[in-house]
Amino acid sequence: MPDESRSSVNNLRPFWMPFTANRQFKAAPRMLVSADGMYYTTDDGRTVLDGTAGLWCVNAGHGRKKIVEAVQKQVAILDYAPAFQMGHPGAFELASRLAQLAPGDLNSIFFCNSGSEAVDTAMKIAIAYHRARGDGTRTRIIGRERGYHGVGFGGISVGGIVTNRKFFGSLLTGVDHLPHTHDIAKNAFSKGQPEHGANLADELEKIVTLHDASNIAAVIVEPLAGSTGVLVPPKGYLEKIRAICDKHGILLIFDEVITGFGRLGTAFGADKFGVIPDMMTTAKGITNGVIPMAAVFARDGIYDAFMNAPENTIELFHGYTYSGHPIAAAAGIATLDVYRDEQLFERAAEMAPYFENALHSLKGTKHVIDVRNLGLVGGIELEPRAGKPTARAFETFLKAYEAGVLIRTTGDIIALSPPLIIEKHEIDRIVETLAKILPTVE
Repeated sequence: MPDESRSSVNNLRPFWMPFTANRQFKAAPRMLVSADGMYYTTDDGRTVLDGTAGLWCVNAGHGRKKIVEAVQKQVAILDYAPAFQMGHPGAFELASRLAQLAPGDLNSIFFCNSGSEAVDTAMKIAIAYHRARGDGTRTRIIGRERGYHGVGFGGISVGGIVTNRKFFGSLLTGVDHLPHTHDIAKNAFSKGQPEHGANLADELEKIVTLHDASNIAAVIVEPLAGSTGVLVPPKGYLEKIRAICDKHGILLIFDEVITGFGRLGTAFGADKFGVIPDMMTTAKGITNGVIPMAAVFARDGIYDAFMNAPENTIELFHGYTYSGHPIAAAAGIATLDVYRDEQLFERAAEMAPYFENALHSLKGTKHVIDVRNLGLVGGIELEPRAGKPTARAFETFLKAYEAGVLIRTTGDIIALSPPLIIEKHEIDRIVETLAKILPTVE
């Protein structure tokens, strides 16, 4: 029998929490016990307005009946089916629905379980694609400073957030990085895409010159960099990246784990910016956060390159036990139904101007040095506390939670990404809460 003195339902010690100050949290836990619509309920009965869509993922709001019922029905009918040499109808239906939603010819869908897995999958496909075409020297992947591409070794290697990289050794070889696009001096308080910075895309030409195009497989960027603090791409920047990749035969991968499924007022960031990548990685909003799932979208030419292998052979030696899981597929189909039936992508676009104006009303508030936004995502950058980076934003997070509003912080940046069902009065509440709290923060 287990030693009950070492573990109980009230013992916080066993759970090693991800991306969390464990000691701080366990000394003063913040427990969420239920959720509905735009709101969480805490273990002490308080209601908390969700200003972050959970973790960028609950785009349709919490507790959606259609999604809940789809999951309940599926788990009673088919709880699991292997994806290796076998299939089930739900995975094929969801893949078809996703292909219809995607821009251009991004018609081939590879299912994973998280954004991290999707990134590693896309990187492997990119390298294997060039090999299949006889360009086996193309193995290098180019990421970007301040980029976030999950926490797998591939993702942190092409990613550019220092704290996510520095503890884990030399990482993968064959990686280089573009400079980030953040420039407060020229672009502070930009509404939408900033005017300055398209020229930073030209740095890709220098990287190509350094390594030679014959050695570069792909470039991976977030259309809008979310986790690092909402860095909106400068006007013309993504278009130049696409043109340089085309010029040199380099694949372009968009990490749309955050920007996918309506966050910017369109199905994908690719739609918003009018730039079609060769692959997209998605997760989070694909199931409204209900069940872990992710998907890599690939253009027809990439899929077709693998189909030249001899008959009856496996074309891509890659996959996961839970690829296209029946319950996740059911959640994904129901989620797409909700997005479509309630026109939530269009709703996000309609609400975006109000959200923008509300956020920018914080200009001039104590500590605020920049506000940036696009669609229903916003970043509020604070002047760091001398000698204590991140402390000011984290104090704001704690005070906002006590005031009944959930925000997210990264470094000294407040990131907001509410569910797409948010109402104007709820936008007002988030911004008014921050306007009251920030002057009280040291």
